[in-house]
Amino acid sequence: MNIAIQIATPKHQDLPTKNFIKKVLQKAAEHPLLHSRSKKEILVRLVTPEEMQKLNAYYRKRDYATNVLAFPFVAPPGFEAAMLGDIIICHKILKTEARAQHKALADHYAHMLVHGLLHLLGYDHLKPKEAKTMENLEINILHTLNIDNPYEEHQ
Repeated sequence: MNIAIQIATPKHQDLPTKNFIKKVLQKAAEHPLLHSRSKKEILVRLVTPEEMQKLNAYYRKRDYATNVLAFPFVAPPGFEAAMLGDIIICHKILKTEARAQHKALADHYAHMLVHGLLHLLGYDHLKPKEAKTMENLEINILHTLNIDNPYEEHQ
Protein backbone atom coordinates (compact mmCIF):
# COMPACT_ATOMS: atom_id res chain seq x y z
CA MET A 1 0.00 0.00 0.00
CA ASN A 2 1.31 3.42 -0.94
CA ILE A 3 0.49 6.15 1.54
CA ALA A 4 1.02 9.84 0.90
CA ILE A 5 0.79 12.20 3.85
CA GLN A 6 0.14 15.93 3.82
CA ILE A 7 0.47 18.10 6.91
CA ALA A 8 -1.77 21.13 6.39
CA THR A 9 -1.97 22.18 10.02
CA PRO A 10 0.55 24.07 12.13
CA LYS A 11 3.37 21.84 13.26
CA HIS A 12 2.53 20.54 16.71
CA GLN A 13 4.80 18.57 18.95
CA ASP A 14 2.11 15.90 19.27
CA LEU A 15 1.37 15.32 15.58
CA PRO A 16 1.69 11.66 14.65
CA THR A 17 4.79 10.75 12.68
CA LYS A 18 4.51 9.66 9.08
CA ASN A 19 5.86 6.27 10.14
CA PHE A 20 3.08 5.92 12.72
CA ILE A 21 0.38 6.71 10.14
CA LYS A 22 1.86 4.24 7.67
CA LYS A 23 2.24 1.52 10.31
CA VAL A 24 -1.41 1.80 11.39
CA LEU A 25 -2.80 1.75 7.85
CA GLN A 26 -0.51 -1.08 6.72
CA LYS A 27 -1.44 -3.17 9.78
CA ALA A 28 -5.14 -2.52 9.13
CA ALA A 29 -4.71 -3.48 5.49
CA GLU A 30 -3.32 -6.87 6.58
CA HIS A 31 -6.66 -7.79 8.20
CA PRO A 32 -8.08 -10.86 6.37
CA LEU A 33 -11.34 -9.09 5.45
CA LEU A 34 -9.50 -6.09 4.01
CA HIS A 35 -6.25 -7.47 2.62
CA SER A 36 -7.32 -8.14 -0.95
CA ARG A 37 -9.12 -4.79 -1.32
CA SER A 38 -6.67 -2.38 0.27
CA LYS A 39 -3.55 -2.76 -1.90
CA LYS A 40 -3.87 0.72 -3.29
CA GLU A 41 -2.80 4.30 -2.73
CA ILE A 42 -4.17 6.43 0.07
CA LEU A 43 -3.70 10.10 0.85
CA VAL A 44 -3.83 11.12 4.52
CA ARG A 45 -4.16 14.85 5.13
CA LEU A 46 -3.97 16.45 8.58
CA VAL A 47 -5.87 19.72 8.56
CA THR A 48 -6.96 22.68 10.66
CA PRO A 49 -10.50 22.96 12.04
CA GLU A 50 -11.17 25.69 9.47
CA GLU A 51 -10.30 23.46 6.53
CA MET A 52 -12.24 20.55 8.02
CA GLN A 53 -15.31 22.74 8.51
CA LYS A 54 -15.18 23.87 4.87
CA LEU A 55 -14.87 20.28 3.63
CA ASN A 56 -17.65 19.04 5.90
CA ALA A 57 -19.95 21.92 4.89
CA TYR A 58 -19.29 21.49 1.18
CA TYR A 59 -19.40 17.70 0.92
CA ARG A 60 -21.74 16.72 3.76
CA LYS A 61 -23.79 19.92 4.22
CA ARG A 62 -22.77 20.01 7.89
CA ASP A 63 -21.27 23.35 8.82
CA TYR A 64 -18.87 22.30 11.56
CA ALA A 65 -15.45 20.73 11.84
CA THR A 66 -15.45 16.98 12.42
CA ASN A 67 -12.73 14.53 13.42
CA VAL A 68 -12.34 12.50 10.21
CA LEU A 69 -13.67 12.49 6.67
CA ALA A 70 -13.04 9.85 4.03
CA PHE A 71 -13.37 10.38 0.31
CA PRO A 72 -13.24 7.19 -1.76
CA PHE A 73 -11.73 7.68 -5.18
CA VAL A 74 -14.20 7.09 -7.99
CA ALA A 75 -12.50 6.71 -11.35
CA PRO A 76 -14.21 8.14 -14.41
CA PRO A 77 -15.42 5.56 -16.93
CA GLY A 78 -12.52 3.97 -18.79
CA PHE A 79 -9.91 5.25 -16.34
CA GLU A 80 -8.00 2.82 -14.14
CA ALA A 81 -6.13 4.03 -11.07
CA ALA A 82 -4.66 2.47 -7.96
CA MET A 83 -6.05 5.27 -5.78
CA LEU A 84 -8.28 4.12 -2.92
CA GLY A 85 -9.06 7.62 -1.66
CA ASP A 86 -8.34 10.32 0.90
CA ILE A 87 -8.56 10.30 4.68
CA ILE A 88 -8.78 13.80 6.15
CA ILE A 89 -8.13 14.21 9.88
CA CYS A 90 -8.43 17.32 12.03
CA HIS A 91 -5.59 17.20 14.55
CA LYS A 92 -7.08 19.76 16.93
CA ILE A 93 -10.39 17.90 17.16
CA LEU A 94 -8.69 14.55 17.71
CA LYS A 95 -6.59 16.07 20.46
CA THR A 96 -9.67 17.55 22.17
CA GLU A 97 -11.61 14.28 21.84
CA ALA A 98 -8.73 12.17 23.16
CA ARG A 99 -8.41 14.39 26.20
CA ALA A 100 -12.19 14.39 26.85
CA GLN A 101 -12.42 10.60 26.40
CA HIS A 102 -9.29 9.93 28.50
CA LYS A 103 -7.54 8.19 25.61
CA ALA A 104 -3.97 8.35 24.43
CA LEU A 105 -3.78 10.65 21.41
CA ALA A 106 -1.89 8.01 19.41
CA ASP A 107 -4.64 5.45 20.11
CA HIS A 108 -7.33 7.89 18.99
CA TYR A 109 -5.35 8.65 15.82
CA ALA A 110 -5.04 4.93 15.11
CA HIS A 111 -8.79 4.53 15.57
CA MET A 112 -9.63 7.38 13.20
CA LEU A 113 -7.16 6.12 10.59
CA VAL A 114 -8.75 2.67 10.72
CA HIS A 115 -12.22 4.22 10.68
CA GLY A 116 -11.32 6.28 7.61
CA LEU A 117 -9.81 3.28 5.83
CA LEU A 118 -12.97 1.27 6.41
CA HIS A 119 -15.03 4.09 4.91
CA LEU A 120 -12.75 4.08 1.85
CA LEU A 121 -13.43 0.35 1.52
CA GLY A 122 -17.20 0.88 1.57
CA TYR A 123 -18.05 0.30 5.21
CA ASP A 124 -20.50 2.68 6.87
CA HIS A 125 -22.36 3.19 10.12
CA LEU A 126 -25.64 4.77 9.05
CA LYS A 127 -27.73 1.72 10.00
CA PRO A 128 -27.36 -0.19 13.29
CA LYS A 129 -26.28 -3.46 11.64
CA GLU A 130 -23.69 -1.65 9.47
CA ALA A 131 -22.45 0.27 12.51
CA LYS A 132 -21.98 -2.93 14.52
CA THR A 133 -20.08 -4.58 11.65
CA MET A 134 -17.81 -1.55 11.26
CA GLU A 135 -17.23 -1.20 15.01
CA ASN A 136 -16.34 -4.89 15.35
CA LEU A 137 -13.82 -4.59 12.52
CA GLU A 138 -12.31 -1.48 14.11
CA ILE A 139 -12.04 -3.21 17.50
CA ASN A 140 -10.43 -6.27 15.91
CA ILE A 141 -7.92 -4.26 13.88
CA LEU A 142 -7.04 -2.01 16.82
CA HIS A 143 -6.51 -5.10 18.96
CA THR A 144 -3.77 -6.20 16.51
CA LEU A 145 -2.10 -2.84 17.30
CA ASN A 146 -2.46 -3.43 21.07
CA ILE A 147 -5.10 -0.71 21.38
CA ASP A 148 -8.11 -1.20 23.63
CA ASN A 149 -11.69 -1.17 22.41
CA PRO A 150 -12.44 2.52 21.73
CA TYR A 151 -16.17 1.95 22.26
CA GLU A 152 -15.99 0.37 25.75
CA GLU A 153 -16.90 3.54 27.61
CA HIS A 154 -19.66 4.38 25.12
CA GLN A 155 -21.48 1.04 24.96
